[in-house]
Amino acid sequence: MTLFGTAGIRGPVEEITPSLALSVAQAAGEPGATFVVGRDGRETGPALAAAVEAGLESAGADVYRLGQVPTPTLAFASRGRRGAMLTASHNPPADNGIKLFVDGVEYDRQAEREIEDQLADGSSPAVADWDEWGRSAELEILDRYRDAVIDFVRDRFDGAENAVSSSGPLAGLSIAVDCGNGMASLATPQVLERLGADVVAVNATVDGHFVARESKPTPETLAEFTDFLAGSEASSASERGGATAARTGQFDLGLAHDGDADRLVVLGPDGDVIHEDTILAVVAAHYAETSDADDPVVVTTPNASARIDEQVRAAGGRVERVRLGALHEGIARERKHGGPGTEIVFAAEPWKHIHTAFGGWIDGVASAAVVAALVAEAGDAATLRDPVTERPYRKVSVDCPDDAKADAMAALESDLPDAFPDAAVDTDYGVRLEFEDASWILVRPSGTEPYVRLYAESDAVDELVAEAREVIESAVAASR
Repeated sequence: MTLFGTAGIRGPVEEITPSLALSVAQAAGEPGATFVVGRDGRETGPALAAAVEAGLESAGADVYRLGQVPTPTLAFASRGRRGAMLTASHNPPADNGIKLFVDGVEYDRQAEREIEDQLADGSSPAVADWDEWGRSAELEILDRYRDAVIDFVRDRFDGAENAVSSSGPLAGLSIAVDCGNGMASLATPQVLERLGADVVAVNATVDGHFVARESKPTPETLAEFTDFLAGSEASSASERGGATAARTGQFDLGLAHDGDADRLVVLGPDGDVIHEDTILAVVAAHYAETSDADDPVVVTTPNASARIDEQVRAAGGRVERVRLGALHEGIARERKHGGPGTEIVFAAEPWKHIHTAFGGWIDGVASAAVVAALVAEAGDAATLRDPVTERPYRKVSVDCPDDAKADAMAALESDLPDAFPDAAVDTDYGVRLEFEDASWILVRPSGTEPYVRLYAESDAVDELVAEAREVIESAVAASR
């Protein structure tokens, strides 16, 4: 596939143009269909949205315009119809993107291929007869979405035995939220406040230039927010965002989002980023433990830590994996092959979570509320993460020409198990080996660079990486 990547269409504005958006929309639309169309805060958003709306309507589809909304809000609005979100997510401001939904779920590979096939033959997509063109109208959805998140979290946590207060599951919790000048500004602070938290929002003005920090939240880009949480003087980033806290260093939790609010990064009160797999593990364990199903299943990706498997097993569930960027496909697969007592209780890859009891989309706003409620329930962030064993982690890139990747990976399917005969082996998405002590390695080819990636987690991670790297380099050398 050359147009759609792991998360829709994404690239520089010179490539993701209104002309392309028009063609994609005409290929996606059809008479009788209904689409909701939303956009993030990028400067290019209005032009792309206009092109998508024109393409859909000229193909015969009716369009509801949502304006600027978080991606999970667009997904929420696409239930029972289709959706197009104009966002490049955590990419730089000069990038554009298009993400398509149907009934609250991202398009699968087959649906994306059908659009690509229509565009690949060089002919223009079909235009409906003049009297079948669709109509458009505005639709206010943000309040309904925020209400739905609040109701979901209240239903899960207000009745808990150790709920903090009847005034809300987050009552007594002090939270700082770095919205990154993105779409979370319109949802996360408002949701957390209505759930009872004392909230300070920084970088909470939507700005398509992402003036405060890069859109992708990482330990490096969140450095000023970390200082703010840890009690340093209010940083320039917080001042630009209009922080209202009279004091810093008084927070129970920090939360940070990317540009379209599908990702969530969690920070402790000291400002340190809590590892994404630890957050995934505690949320997954919560859903597995509270499920009434005989077979609660968590879907995750091959690069996710075995700490998730440990916590889910202890909570009475099991973990299944699917390729990166295809959580919705993994959910569908496990539902199809599961028994009468099977329930997909949660699906996630690092930073991105699908709360299946709420909806079928990745939702950073819902994640912010759920994580905050779990912290309130536990008493503090340290207590929440305490049951999770965090082993040293490494990610290594091994040089490998693109034309050698296939042969190298084929060889590694046998070479790595031979080198580590005591490990359980999974070759569905690369080569993943898991050991009895919950150590693991994953080897997979990069889809964009001339490397084979090695991921490893172990108490003896350096020794494990050294041994695995030697096997990988031998396989690459033999494949050149």
